[in-house]
Amino acid sequence: MLRNVLCRFLIEPVFVQRNITYTPSVQAASSVFTSVRNFTDVKDETQQAFDTSLLEFLVCPLSKKPLRFEATTNELINDELGIAYAIIDGIPNMIPQEARLVQKDSNPPAQG
Repeated sequence: MLRNVLCRFLIEPVFVQRNITYTPSVQAASSVFTSVRNFTDVKDETQQAFDTSLLEFLVCPLSKKPLRFEATTNELINDELGIAYAIIDGIPNMIPQEARLVQKDSNPPAQG
């Protein structure tokens, strides 16, 4: 029985490879599939806006403090730690390892 299993293990991959390599229908089908573009390859030209009502619920994952939305850079900023979380397609990327360090100002922004 072991001999049969070993023979099948050694022979079948060669048989499958031979059929894939030399079968014209498989080669023709593979060339057709390579020319078709995936619909996810095309990106929308417009950026989705960030819903600022989420600021009521979102906090920094590191300090658990509220975040400030900066519309010019499209980021959520933690002024205390000096880090910024990018917003991609309207979704904040809150992974601390992917946050960007921002330079802290000597004068914090005035609270109104």
